[in-house]
Amino acid sequence: MTRPGQGTPVLATCALILLCAILLSGAPPEKHLTVYSVAANYSLPLVQREGRSYVGLLELLEPLGKVSAKAEGVRWRLHYNNVEGDFLLGKTRARVQGRDADLVGRFLLENSRGLVPVAALASLLPRFLGGPVTVHEESGRLFIGSTATHFTASLSAENPPRLVFHFTAPVNPTVATEPGALRMTFSREPLVAPASPTLTFGSRVIPSAIYSESNGAAVVTVNASIPVMATFSSDGRTIAISSTSTPTAAAAQNINPSEPGTTTVPGQPTPAGPINPPPAAPAGRRYFAVVDASHGGDDHGETLSNTLLEKDLTVALARSLRQELVSRGIPTLVLRDSDANLSLDQRAIFANADHAAIYIALHAASNGHGVRVYTAMLPYDGDDRGAFRAWTTAQHTSLSLSQSAASAVTAEFQRRQIPVRTLTAPLRPLNNVTGAAIAVEVAPQGSDSSQLTAPDYQQLVTSAVATAIAATRDQLGAAQ
Repeated sequence: MTRPGQGTPVLATCALILLCAILLSGAPPEKHLTVYSVAANYSLPLVQREGRSYVGLLELLEPLGKVSAKAEGVRWRLHYNNVEGDFLLGKTRARVQGRDADLVGRFLLENSRGLVPVAALASLLPRFLGGPVTVHEESGRLFIGSTATHFTASLSAENPPRLVFHFTAPVNPTVATEPGALRMTFSREPLVAPASPTLTFGSRVIPSAIYSESNGAAVVTVNASIPVMATFSSDGRTIAISSTSTPTAAAAQNINPSEPGTTTVPGQPTPAGPINPPPAAPAGRRYFAVVDASHGGDDHGETLSNTLLEKDLTVALARSLRQELVSRGIPTLVLRDSDANLSLDQRAIFANADHAAIYIALHAASNGHGVRVYTAMLPYDGDDRGAFRAWTTAQHTSLSLSQSAASAVTAEFQRRQIPVRTLTAPLRPLNNVTGAAIAVEVAPQGSDSSQLTAPDYQQLVTSAVATAIAATRDQLGAAQ
């Protein structure tokens, strides 16, 4: 028998333990910032101060180069390689290389550790690194230079269908299943979002996949009405999602990543690999548009910044444009979808062999503003012989159609208030293409070349081009 009051300490202790367990189970996870760069991929803890997420600037830069810092009272000096930053406690601006930098929030010093708001990194880090930086503040992800991993997703016509993901670099996500969904979490890979976070496939079995980001990780959730599993290819670049009763390992390694009808993500080019010609169209399938990422391989094109080459950016734009065209029901082939060497003659030959309605070459520039749309300037001394047209003037019979397409693209840019100019130039291989052919050169809207890598700007540009092509589809198709 327990005397009155004898069990009170025990009950109080149990209640306290239970309360702690409840509080701990409901505590939010520690927030992190995941950094992706050519030098290293790593994660840093974030701290919450004054209603903002802050990160240690010294710790952020340490894996990227030679860095040191010194606190002198309320002043904190940071040296990264040959760049010097001067920060003052409580101030919302800093001096980097003698120029003001906006910190968005106040600079903090805690135990000689300099803290800056995550929101300031997009404008602050390029001052130190000399190249573009993209910050996903809400999800705690930071991309330095052209490091992003992109993917395509296509659904097979089998019964039951398979959903096949192709990645531009090896991936190894954590896979979890639950009723009606399979979730892939990419904690280490710099995976980036497609043009739309929701990918729809028109299937009752696998109707959609949803891309999301949170706390330094990317997640792809595949919705399915049947139990499904994920199968990885040996090189880590392909993941097939299929019924648990359907073997897919072998098939997953033999999917063509350039097959039309895939969903594509704008941004980073495929790493260099074997140099192969563009994929041939499946039997009975014709591409309406051929999109050509200029330069490639040994031809770097323009050096847009210390970390960005034109050949890389054009692949990103090409993939984005293919996605925009395919979403409008326009079968599209990306002529160069890897870091391959392709001569100007080869590009024209591949485009002509496919008899596409339109050829679109993509270029990029750090100078100027907005977009320039080109059509061919043909030489006057062509040496046509009867029914055979000279290679240098192969564009002659389609030039008026090319000019109409260029006008439609220009009008769409103007409608979206993007600065645009229409020009003629001896820009090969436009004059060697037998169908409608234009070139689109993308420059930043302002003076900051890092805008070229911004997914929103890339989509704005490629969406305008695709809208114009879709509007003139009947006119272009009649010439096929």
